[in-house]
Amino acid sequence: MPPQREWLEKDYYQVLGVPSTADDKAITSAYRKLAKQYHPDAHPGSEDKFKEISAAYDVLGDPAKRKEYDEVRRLGATGLGGLGGFGGPGGTTFRVEDLGDLGDLLGGLGGVFGGGRRQRRTGPQRGADVEAELHLSFEDAVRGITTSVHVAGDARCETCGGSGAAPGSSPVTCPTCKGKGALEDNQGLFSLSRICPKCNGRGTVVDHPCPTCRGSGVSRRTREVKVRVPPGVTDGQRIRVKGRGAPGRANGPAGDLYVTVRVGKHRLFGRRGRNVTITVPVTFSEAALGATITVPTLDDPVTLRIPPGTPSGQTFRVRSHGVPAHGREPAGDLLVTVEVDVPRTLSAEQRAAVEALAEATGTDVRQKLGAVSS
Repeated sequence: MPPQREWLEKDYYQVLGVPSTADDKAITSAYRKLAKQYHPDAHPGSEDKFKEISAAYDVLGDPAKRKEYDEVRRLGATGLGGLGGFGGPGGTTFRVEDLGDLGDLLGGLGGVFGGGRRQRRTGPQRGADVEAELHLSFEDAVRGITTSVHVAGDARCETCGGSGAAPGSSPVTCPTCKGKGALEDNQGLFSLSRICPKCNGRGTVVDHPCPTCRGSGVSRRTREVKVRVPPGVTDGQRIRVKGRGAPGRANGPAGDLYVTVRVGKHRLFGRRGRNVTITVPVTFSEAALGATITVPTLDDPVTLRIPPGTPSGQTFRVRSHGVPAHGREPAGDLLVTVEVDVPRTLSAEQRAAVEALAEATGTDVRQKLGAVSS
């Protein structure tokens, strides 16, 4: 089916579940959600639905194609603006001298008429984007890492390099369309265009198909893709690997791979932006009298001076011991929060010492509350 006819019959906005006024971000978000939901690898038997979703996004995800699609739908819904009547009831009247510009007027139809030849969707087409997940440890997410993900799906055939031709041979010019990818049917005032059935719009045919992919140029396999993860990646962050998605049609460029990162928890450390956090217990005497304590980091331990009279919950900053610097992003810090450890049980000696301290300090600390309430 020629693309323009399919555009008239297919409501791509309905396929993606978005209104015709949706912006590019909403369209992309809807596509990624549906592509993940109906991907054949996760849901066998959903190939047709996945192809329909991909076809819709191929048009609506490209601003130029979307504008062209909207124009086709608008003109189709109004009977091409009354062109069939040429001045009849509800139609539009054209003077003979106007017909020279008719191709420009209808050029947005992408090849329905001869004037839209520049917009014909034939030949190489970009491949679909692909989603993958990468699970990282807390340490690798903070430091950054170069690793690999395994992506299952269509990939460019390794035997023929995506040409579809057997080794030692090459695709040849289609004898039916002479390499144009489309056939034109002169209908008088208009020249209708349709995809060449011989080459399916490629403009070339394969006389000796590749034995691996049988001429398609793609093969289904699991491939390993290298991913460079920058320091400080967060849980749920998406990394784009350009050109490592699904292969294009008719030897067109591949789509992109989007890797969603999942970061594991750490038993000691947490994150606050580019800063690494840790809570360190201290004794009452260390908080009251001051002390120098050893604090673990993701590298070597550091020493931290706790001043006398430090309250529980106070946070200290250790410079440049968080997420490493990367590009224009400065290094993060280590945020150390001290927490006074109150023992649940006391020995006789400890109890006596605490009772002596209690007697020496008294209850003056609550006199401020009385002053407020009076």
